[in-house]
Amino acid sequence: MSEYILSCCSTADLTKEHFDNRKISYICFHYELDGVEYPDDLGESVSFDEFYKAMENGAMTRTSQINSGEFVEYFEKLLAQGKDILHVSLSSGLSGVYNSAMIARDALKEKYPEREIFIVDSLGASSGYGLFMDRLADLRDEGMPVKTLYTWAQNNRLKLHHWFFSTDLKYYVRGGRISKTAGLVGGALNICPLLNMDGQGKLVPRTKVRTKKKVIQAIVDKMKENAAGGTDYSGKCYISYAACLDDAKEVAALVEAGFPKLSGKVELYSIGTTIGSHTGPGTVALFFWGGERE
Repeated sequence: MSEYILSCCSTADLTKEHFDNRKISYICFHYELDGVEYPDDLGESVSFDEFYKAMENGAMTRTSQINSGEFVEYFEKLLAQGKDILHVSLSSGLSGVYNSAMIARDALKEKYPEREIFIVDSLGASSGYGLFMDRLADLRDEGMPVKTLYTWAQNNRLKLHHWFFSTDLKYYVRGGRISKTAGLVGGALNICPLLNMDGQGKLVPRTKVRTKKKVIQAIVDKMKENAAGGTDYSGKCYISYAACLDDAKEVAALVEAGFPKLSGKVELYSIGTTIGSHTGPGTVALFFWGGERE
């Protein structure tokens, strides 16, 4: 039995069943939907269908990260089990939650001098962060000690690749990421931006692709360019999506056809309410292992 607890934030965008099966603890972000606050609890309080339908109907969303006080309370419950903790946070390039976790760790050192709390900045998000957690759970289950796993996580986090595209630019306009004029022009031309996460864990626009059909092929081509072993890639692949399951399935089918040595089927997960508040419906994200991203 493991002598430490593996932990993350709900923004790793897996299911409760997945976290439970892999024995990964998690703490929830928060979001508001038309002024009402909810926990980002993997779709339990508000289903993903209900959430994205509300966004499509014009509902306003806001998100808030986990503060240090919440982390203290959360970590104390885990420390009460008499085990050390390895907690992996959402990318510091997207949120200040890593700093909140570090503040909580330092606050608990004096009270629990016999225990260790290791904090890792995933430099990732959504189910790519989730795929990273899944690999850490594999290594834990193989018997890797917590300090060794912490070092492994620090050394390998940038090998998890994140590629995203969106087919609806109005949420980029609403969030101020592009101008209203650019959104109108892009929509008229069927522009679908293709983005990835860089070495600082920030989302970076890489190219603009015209039509959904072409961007679906383009994101799979990025996997062929960057996956470990190219089309001989033998690791796992996750996809997350926001109210566009058919698009996600189309990407998954191309991946499974193009990577015959893939470890199992592509796994599909909904983009959660925190990440989805910023991406909006119509976003698909593809995650896989490769060389270190820059």
